[in-house]
Amino acid sequence: MLSNETNNNSKHAKPSFENTEIAFRHSSNTDLNRAYWLFRIINVNFLVKIGPPVTNFAIKIGLPIKGIIKATIFKHFCGGETIAECDNTIKNLYSGGVGTILDYSIEGEDDEAVFDSTRDEIIRTVIRASKDKAVPLTVFKITGVGRFALLEKLDARLPLTPEEESEWQRVQNRVLAICTKAHASNVPVMIDAEESWIQETIDLLALTMMTQFNTQKPIVYNTYQMYRHDKLASILNDHEIAQGEGFILGAKIVRGAYMEKERKRAVEMGYNSPIQPDKKSTDLDYDSALDYCTSHIDQIAFIAGTHNEESCRLLAELLDAKGIDHKHPHVYFSQLLGMSDNLSFNLADAQYNVAKYVPYGPIKAVLPYLFRRAQENTAIAGQMSRELSLIVKERRRRAKN
Repeated sequence: MLSNETNNNSKHAKPSFENTEIAFRHSSNTDLNRAYWLFRIINVNFLVKIGPPVTNFAIKIGLPIKGIIKATIFKHFCGGETIAECDNTIKNLYSGGVGTILDYSIEGEDDEAVFDSTRDEIIRTVIRASKDKAVPLTVFKITGVGRFALLEKLDARLPLTPEEESEWQRVQNRVLAICTKAHASNVPVMIDAEESWIQETIDLLALTMMTQFNTQKPIVYNTYQMYRHDKLASILNDHEIAQGEGFILGAKIVRGAYMEKERKRAVEMGYNSPIQPDKKSTDLDYDSALDYCTSHIDQIAFIAGTHNEESCRLLAELLDAKGIDHKHPHVYFSQLLGMSDNLSFNLADAQYNVAKYVPYGPIKAVLPYLFRRAQENTAIAGQMSRELSLIVKERRRRAKN
C-alpha cells in the first residue's frame, strides 16, 4: 500500500518525454547502438519491403540466418523464444518501473493441436504473472485458439455444420479455460482486437467472459480499435451493458493495427470501410475514450495502448484534473517492447502504471509479428524519426560523460 505522502507526490509528478537519460537507463551502449542501426535500416522502405520474402526464402532453403535475426530485430522487439528466455527482459524493464505483458506471438495457425498448445502456453503466462509482480497483465488472441475462417463464418451469421458447432464449442472452452485460470490467479487477461469481419464474435465472447469474471474486479479486458469509426460508441454501449449486468468493464484502448487491410477489403468487396476518414478523427475518438473512461473510473478499468505522446500527456493531465492517483489499479499505460521508451520509462518514473508488450515464441513463428512491426514503422516515418532523434540525443549525452 502506498503511503499518503507517496500518493500525493505521484499526483503532482509530471512526466517529461524528452528525458533520454531515464528513457534509456535500462539500455547498455551495445543496446543503444543496435537500436540506432536497426531503426536506420527500418527507415529504408526498400529493405523492409524485400526483407520478408527474402528472409522466408532463406529459412525455407536452410540458410543459417536465424542467428542473425535473433541477435538483431528479434532481440530488439521480442523477449525470447520461451517464457524463461524472457526473464532478463522482464527484470530489465522492471528495474525502470515498467511491467511486462507476456505476448505469445504465434499467429496464422490452423490446427486443433496447435490451438490446444497455445491455450496451455497462455495459461503458463498467467501462472508466471501470478508469481511475479513484474508481470501485471496477460494477453491472447482468439485466433490463437480458434480458426479464423470459423470466426469469419460466425460473424457473417452463416449456419454452421455439426462439425463446426463442435469446433466452436472447443474454441469457447479454450477461452473459458484461460479466463478461469486468470480469475483464480487474480491476473488480468486482455483479449486482443482483430479484423473487423471477425470482431463482433470476439466482442460477444469477451463480454460473456466479463459478465462471469469481472463482478468483483477487472479480470477480462476487451480491445477497442479507435481507428474504427464505431468503436467509441462500442465503449459507451458496453459500459451500459456492464452497469446493467453488474460487472466492471475492462477496456484496452488502441488506435489499431489493420488499417490498410481493412480499407483494401472494403474496396474489393464493395462495402463501406469501418475505418475513420482521417487520423484527426481517430485521435479525437481515442482522446474522447480516455476522457470517458477516466470519468467512470470506478466502473471501467482501462489500458491506454498508445505510442502517441499527446494522448499520453492528455491521460496524465486527465488523471490529475479528476483527482485520480497515478497508481490507480484501473489505469495502465502500455507500449510495445523496443519502441517509445521515452514514454514508458518517463511515465513509470512519474509513478504511473506502465507495462510493455513483450512478444515471445519460436523465431520462425514470430516472424510475421516482426515484419509487421517493421512495415508499420515505415508507415509512420515521423515516429521513427522521433525514435532515432532520441537515440542520437542519448548517444551524444553519454559521449560527453
